[in-house]
Amino acid sequence: MATYKELSSADIKTSRSVLNQLIDVIQEDISGSSTRKKYQVFVTGGIGPGVTSSLFQTVYDQDFSLQTANPVFDVTMGIYSGSGVVATASSGIDSAGKLLFPSQTLMMREKINIYRQFAQMLLGDATYQFTTPFGTTQPPSTGGIDSAVFICFKRLFARDEIKRETFAMKFFQSASRAPYAGKPQLSFNGDGPNLNLTSVSGSAIYTDVGSATAREMAVGGEVGNLVNSADTANKVGTIFYDQGIVVLDMTKVMSASQKVSGTIDSMNATAYNDAAVGQSTIGGVGGNVFAKFIPDFIVSASMDNILDHICATRFSSGSLTAMTFQNVTNINSTLIFCRATADEFNYSSNPTFTDSTGRIRVIDEGEEVTQRAFSFITTIGLYDARNNLLAVAKLSRPVEKNDEKDITMRIRLDF
Repeated sequence: MATYKELSSADIKTSRSVLNQLIDVIQEDISGSSTRKKYQVFVTGGIGPGVTSSLFQTVYDQDFSLQTANPVFDVTMGIYSGSGVVATASSGIDSAGKLLFPSQTLMMREKINIYRQFAQMLLGDATYQFTTPFGTTQPPSTGGIDSAVFICFKRLFARDEIKRETFAMKFFQSASRAPYAGKPQLSFNGDGPNLNLTSVSGSAIYTDVGSATAREMAVGGEVGNLVNSADTANKVGTIFYDQGIVVLDMTKVMSASQKVSGTIDSMNATAYNDAAVGQSTIGGVGGNVFAKFIPDFIVSASMDNILDHICATRFSSGSLTAMTFQNVTNINSTLIFCRATADEFNYSSNPTFTDSTGRIRVIDEGEEVTQRAFSFITTIGLYDARNNLLAVAKLSRPVEKNDEKDITMRIRLDF
């Protein structure tokens, strides 16, 4: 049987280290239709074929149909229930206290509920409003985020947390073009729709620079402010480091007053001009020709319409970096020092080490008196007080042990 030795507290040490990994998300991964997965779980009834939409979309690092694809982050959006956008769009409240909305809007209750879910998880109360800078005193006019984009990085990439002052994101504030220089658009001829056309100018870099000195805490853990790198006084959102969640104020990262034109999903049974069955126009014939991205587009469009616009156009398309940050992996280590003094572990537990009479076998016959016993250490087992095997350490090569050597083996357990 094996030889045992009891470990003392002096033989066991603990330590903690940190591992950082650079994450780089390229534009094409976010804008591409094959790398962005939809989950069509919302279905309307009523007029026409109805509207089917996701509540969020997932961005992958390659074609999501491949088994090797890794989900990078989920993206969704929400609207604060107490915002002016909701107050203007709502047509009243029913007897059960549920908000009512006219047929020109779509998925408003879902957009409100998503905002409430993130507020509950990150702020501790579903009725709270996200603010930028974080912790800004109400009323909302002093920094409340009415319309938010939520980017939730997966555990595989965010790990234990996102490292402060390493996050940066390139985002296009302007749509590709404004229809007729801001004049009402009567058709989609001429300049054409700008809803699904990739932005090529007006980009900004949003980063969390300065968050290492201005530390804030929330129910969801450590939080920092996102700023425009060209004007750090312009706070555009917040980042929750422990949760790996970015909250962007849509009115600040986008040119909210810019005119919008294109087709969106709607409950429509007939085709009209540029809108097919199941679609309607926004910013064109048959719709509000003065429509803006905020509030008109985010109120009238489905979640998929909004997320498609943000991901497919506002991050552009190409091999350049769209987002980057460093994650943090906390490594807790236990170092166990297994010491063998000169007189210990010089005998093998292998039954062939002795002959049939119990005497130690020797290599050279006739030198039984001068030849010393020795062994080769190959394996170390760690046991609890009841002799239950807990862990096994294998040496890369056998190590000779004899009565002229003191050997210390260091075992490292990381978790």
